[in-house]
Amino acid sequence: MRKTHVRLEDRGPHILTRDYREANVPIWSEVLFAVELVLLHAAPVYYGLGTPHGDGSGVVLIPAFLCPDHYLFPLHRWLGRIGYQAFFSGMSFNAECPNLLIKRCLNETIEKALAKTGRRIHLIGHSLGGIIARSIAGQRPQDIASVITLAAPFRGTAAHSSILRAAGIVRRGILKKHGGAVLPACYTGHCTCDFVDSLQRSVPPSVVETAVYTRDDGVVDWQYCKTDNPEADFPVSGTHVGLAFNPSVYTIIANRLAQTHCAQSKRRPSCVPVRSGGKCATT
Repeated sequence: MRKTHVRLEDRGPHILTRDYREANVPIWSEVLFAVELVLLHAAPVYYGLGTPHGDGSGVVLIPAFLCPDHYLFPLHRWLGRIGYQAFFSGMSFNAECPNLLIKRCLNETIEKALAKTGRRIHLIGHSLGGIIARSIAGQRPQDIASVITLAAPFRGTAAHSSILRAAGIVRRGILKKHGGAVLPACYTGHCTCDFVDSLQRSVPPSVVETAVYTRDDGVVDWQYCKTDNPEADFPVSGTHVGLAFNPSVYTIIANRLAQTHCAQSKRRPSCVPVRSGGKCATT
């Protein structure tokens, strides 16, 4: 695996907390994700209508905390429909030390995508999957074209109390299973592994970053899910879970992937507004 060390002074978005912090969020509202899934299948964007076509690049999808790859099947299928080669992460469930997941699973998937497409790939991660994606982008900038996070609290773990309890259970399981193979602070913001270390630094300038979040998030505090760079942050209406099925999110993904391709091929883009506020992407 090729790895580039980023300068220590090149700090990323300010980390708001290294500890687990309870967030006062309406987790009950997450049941509305089903509405987003229904709306997706009725939306023109899901059938590739009015969206920029892909260039055949690989896109690796990384699931959320405690989730398997398979719930991202609608996103996987849609990416293929609009001209990309989508790859599931290869993990059974996202309930393991992220550093080990990267080394033992995701790096293999990335190598597979690189070999199949012959070009730098894109990463899309949902929630914890987005945090993992940003870490990989920091570790392998030569291989990553862009990173898109969906409701990913990469500035610290501020979540509903039930999520924090589940994370504590997973952490204890990791320590029991791996013992000395992981660091004592594993699965916390205080760990000194490559996964956490990479999150302390900016995404390399060669990697296009996008942070999609919702102020209606019922799982994590949305303020931990944005870069504070207006060119990279995209708020949408929806639920935390539902961002994986949200038509507005799919539109943003299609435009940002196309914009990345345009920037890297050094062509002058023709812009399509993603939302009001001046942001645009290529067609």
